[in-house]
Amino acid sequence: MKHKPLHNIYSKDILKKKIEAEDFGRTTISFYRYVILENPNVLRNELYREWESLGVLGRIYIAREGINAQLSVPEFNFQKFRDSIDARKEFKDVPFKIAVEQNSYSFLKLDIRVRNKIVADGLADNTFDVTNVGTHLNAEEFNKKLESSDTIVVDVRNHYESEIGHFEGALLPQADTFREELPLIIDLLQDKKDKEIVMYCTGGIRCEKASAYLKHHGFQNVYQLHGGIISYASEIKEKGLDSKFRGKNFVFDARLQETVGSEILSECHQCDQKSARHINCANPACHILFIQCLSCAEKFDNCCSVECQKIAALPVEEQKKLRKGKAASNQHFSKSKIRPKVFELYKGK
Repeated sequence: MKHKPLHNIYSKDILKKKIEAEDFGRTTISFYRYVILENPNVLRNELYREWESLGVLGRIYIAREGINAQLSVPEFNFQKFRDSIDARKEFKDVPFKIAVEQNSYSFLKLDIRVRNKIVADGLADNTFDVTNVGTHLNAEEFNKKLESSDTIVVDVRNHYESEIGHFEGALLPQADTFREELPLIIDLLQDKKDKEIVMYCTGGIRCEKASAYLKHHGFQNVYQLHGGIISYASEIKEKGLDSKFRGKNFVFDARLQETVGSEILSECHQCDQKSARHINCANPACHILFIQCLSCAEKFDNCCSVECQKIAALPVEEQKKLRKGKAASNQHFSKSKIRPKVFELYKGK
C-alpha cells in the first residue's frame, strides 16, 4: 500500500489555483501552549495526517516545550478541528485566537516543523522558570494600565511589526528578532524595576517567555496582554471599548497585516509617503521584507532597489546563474537597520 507523503509536494502556483478554486470559506486562527511533549517527531506526523485530512493549512512549530500554530481551517470542518485538538490532553481547551480579518487567504500549504524551541529566543539560560509568567490582562484591564503614570508599556515584537502599528505610548525596541530583543528590553528597563511593566505582542506567546525572563531578572510587577493584539482587537469590538492600538497589526502569513486602527503610521521606505504596505522584494535572491507604496511598486516593479529590479527583469536562467554560489538572502540591508543610507541610492539622489 502506497503511503501519502507527510509534506507538501505541489508548487506554489498549483497551491494558489487550488485555493482560488475552493467554494467554501476559511477561518484563520492561531494558538500556542507551553507543555512538555514527549515525542515531537511522532506527534508531528500524527497531526499532519489528522489536519491534512481536514483541509487545514498553516505553519506549525512543535518542540519538546510545546506548540506554536498559525492555521487556516475550512469553516465546514472547524468543529472537527476543535474536537481533534481537544482530544489530545496536551492541547485540550487551548484558546484559539481568531484573526481580525478573514477576507483573504493566509496560507497555501500545511507545514509542520519540529524545532528546538517554539519561539527562537536565543537563550541558553536554563535556570529561569518559563512558567513563572506575568499577570495576564484582558483588554479592559490593559486599557486601564495604559492610563497609569506608573506603567511602562513594552512592545515585544520586532521593529518591522511595530513600525506599522502599536499601542499609544509604547516603548518600541529597535530589534529585528526576538532573540535580539530580550536582552535589549532588559537593558532599556534596568533602572525601572519599581515601575509596572506591561508587555504585549501579536498573539501572546512572546510575552509568555519575555515576562518570565523579566521576572527572572528581578522585575516584580510584570503584566502581559492576554491573547495579544489579536484577542485585544476582538474584545474591544465585542465589548464596545475604546481602542488604544494605532495602525495595523503585522501577522506572519500571506496577509502580512490586519487592520486594527484606521491610522497609517509608517512610510514607504523608498519615497517617504505614508504607507503600511509590506511586501517582499520581487527579486527571489533578495526577498527582503519592506514597506512600499503602490506608486513605488509600479516604479520599481515590486523590488526594493534598482539593482534588484534589474535582476528580477532577467530571464529565470540568468537569475539562477547570478545566484549560484551566493547567499540567497539580501545582503545590502536588513529588515530594520536600514533605511536612510540604502534608499538614498534609489531616489535619484
